[in-house]
Amino acid sequence: MNILFLSHYFPPEGNAPATRVSNMAKRWVKAGHNVTVITGVPNVPDGIVYAGYKNRFGIQEEEYEGIRVLRVWTWIAANKGFLQRSINYYTFMCSAIKAAKKQKGMDLLIATSPQFFCGWAGSVAARKLTIPFVLDLRDLWPESIVAVGASVNPAIIRQLEKMEGQLYEKADHIVTVGEGYKAKLLEKDVSEEKTSIVTNGVDRKYFSPREPSPEIIEQYELGGKFVCSYIGTTGMASGLEVVLRAAAILKREGRDDIRFMLVGSGAILEDLKSKANTSSLDNVIFTGLQPKDKVRDIMATSNACLIHLAKKPLFETVLPSKIFEATAMRKPLIHGVAGYSAKLVQEANAGICITPESENELCSAIIKLADDPILCAELGTSGEKNIAELYNFETLAGNYLKILESILNGRSK
Repeated sequence: MNILFLSHYFPPEGNAPATRVSNMAKRWVKAGHNVTVITGVPNVPDGIVYAGYKNRFGIQEEEYEGIRVLRVWTWIAANKGFLQRSINYYTFMCSAIKAAKKQKGMDLLIATSPQFFCGWAGSVAARKLTIPFVLDLRDLWPESIVAVGASVNPAIIRQLEKMEGQLYEKADHIVTVGEGYKAKLLEKDVSEEKTSIVTNGVDRKYFSPREPSPEIIEQYELGGKFVCSYIGTTGMASGLEVVLRAAAILKREGRDDIRFMLVGSGAILEDLKSKANTSSLDNVIFTGLQPKDKVRDIMATSNACLIHLAKKPLFETVLPSKIFEATAMRKPLIHGVAGYSAKLVQEANAGICITPESENELCSAIIKLADDPILCAELGTSGEKNIAELYNFETLAGNYLKILESILNGRSK
């Protein structure tokens, strides 16, 4: 099978969509299929092109673990600000359509969100190539824009909602990442037969239990500290102001043995750093964006991992991908996301669930874990067994491939 995959993000970017696409695609290649990915040059989340890459017109071709990668020009923008990001999304759509139309001999096209302009690129290109179009749905636009409180003209939102419905209609099949998103699709009158679920997961060969890193301990002065790390985008949806409020409480209570680490970058990072500095919160460490190997070392050195999103109804449908990586490394979770993901964590006995944006519950959870290493070990072991071992990319990629094969078989009948 010759698969054409459109994704706005791809390694060396390390966000959830890049991780999902690359892990699926490289396993399909190992299974004997040909995969071509159309993407942009790596630049998230700060809108700065990574070293060794150039954002230029035309197609730049490379290979990544057997995957043919075609990088196209986009208007580069940081992961903040509606207008600049919208231009970034629109230019990727145009460049991706142009590149995709040139790809001959393809059997099927997948386009992944976020954002849904990538989905529209897939719809247009698949129609031109006369091949099935699969929408890999990881985000609900424009609901997610509204949920994070972005200031957008209501007329624009209504138009985006209309385009959203049209995109779902044009897809031959929709693969989404969890029960919550599927329920939302059914509410929007997408048929049950047209939808499948393939969750995000973890590469167990890369993420596995390992000893703490002496270099990380020395660099960030973590000796004798209980470390709770948030690893991911510090964006508008993260709700990470709760960490600063919790850190202030812990400092007042004299818990100098506890440290928060915020690992990553995003739209609210500088604001968080400024507020932490103003309040003299030396128990919060900001590492900024880090290479993938160092992120793994930080996770190995952490005693617990914080999973958190703002307290919004839409986010109750989300299944954060960091759940899988943290549990694969046998780390207990402090889980501040309501809904489907909280149910998963509770049933797996993988951590302590808290109300999103509750600094008091966050403090209680981290103190409980810091004072009970046996509980930490039990939750970490249970999470690895009941989540990481089940949600691994080897199994998930095989399940996804079966869906693609059934779509092709259905088209050929």
